[in-house]
Amino acid sequence: MLDIHKIRADFPILNREVNGHPLVYFDNAATSQKPQQVIDKITEYYTLYNANIHRGVHALSQEATDLFEASREKCRAFFNIPEARQCIFTSGNTHSINAVASGAHVFVKKDDEVIVSAVEHHSNIVPWQMLCERVGAQLKVIPVLDNGKLDMDAYHDLLNDKTAFVVVNHISNALGVTNPVKEIIDAAHEVNAKVLVDGAQSCGHMKVDVQALDVDFYTMAGHKMCGPTGIGLLYGKEDALNELPPYQGGGEMIDQVTFEATTYAGLPHKFEAGTPNIAGGIALGAAVDYLNEVGMENIASYENELLEYGTEQLKKIDGLQIYGDVKEKAAVISFNVAQIHPYDIGTIVDKLGIAVRTGHHCAQPVMDRYQIAGTIRASFAFYNTKEEIDIMVQALQRAVMMLS
Repeated sequence: MLDIHKIRADFPILNREVNGHPLVYFDNAATSQKPQQVIDKITEYYTLYNANIHRGVHALSQEATDLFEASREKCRAFFNIPEARQCIFTSGNTHSINAVASGAHVFVKKDDEVIVSAVEHHSNIVPWQMLCERVGAQLKVIPVLDNGKLDMDAYHDLLNDKTAFVVVNHISNALGVTNPVKEIIDAAHEVNAKVLVDGAQSCGHMKVDVQALDVDFYTMAGHKMCGPTGIGLLYGKEDALNELPPYQGGGEMIDQVTFEATTYAGLPHKFEAGTPNIAGGIALGAAVDYLNEVGMENIASYENELLEYGTEQLKKIDGLQIYGDVKEKAAVISFNVAQIHPYDIGTIVDKLGIAVRTGHHCAQPVMDRYQIAGTIRASFAFYNTKEEIDIMVQALQRAVMMLS
């Protein structure tokens, strides 16, 4: 059982008001809030340790390096990554995906096929379109069923000896539906295809074990798991990372540089050109510590409780339709009410202090699938409460009455 009052006390932003009302923050799928422990770690770094890492012999540089690499080890353990060198720090989930897609020509050749799902975020569509254009490959799409689940029969039919890469999100940011990634990975490996799983929506809400999944690449967003913005993670199997060319050139990622030729550093530095987000990396370690203290199983269980309660209460609103109303999902509810535009409802509930997301959620093909302009998305975290859900439902009822 979680002590919600104690947890909420760790998040200072939850004490503020918006438009004269206590903040109800239900936009966690866009970014999570940060506990004081993470905020303090950023301040501590710049106050006591600020120095560039890996390159200096002086005390500050060595201390900062030790803190940064200790954070890498925390992330390695959190996701059950085999070796710390397979845990690549990036600027975020989008950077992680692009780092793989930019060099995936070593895996994808002319006339090969890349499979994506119909529920992907734009950041897991566009880089693969760009890859296919560069190498002359074809992009294939796993359809989505009316209930928001992927059409797995269609997926298995798509797989063939031309399939070189499969990319899919673990949890849909637009619908909240949890995809059967283990089945997707195993089937792809049967045809010798590589798999990348976008873990932006899963990394702070469920226990992720990359070895149990047997995934080739897995991407994570620090700011969606109580860490700061500007920091992310890329995991890859070691042989795949060794084969993948570096995404950026510069300092840190080199072994030897001459005007005739350059050789690259080993993992993880091969993919970490330039000065990294040192404070962000160290603070991400503090976020991992915090999540471990709360317990990922506790988080997943409580957020599922919020999902069930929120779904039940929202369904009491006349004309409300939920997209992705299935059992296998995260604490994300994407919905519309009658023919009212989601933006109009979102604007009114914001005046009442409630933060929800409206629009296509950077997943326009999902909205096209349902022939809608967008949805209202309420996404919960372990620091939210059922009482806040009640406040949101009352605000939605008020908005519907005003707009009907």
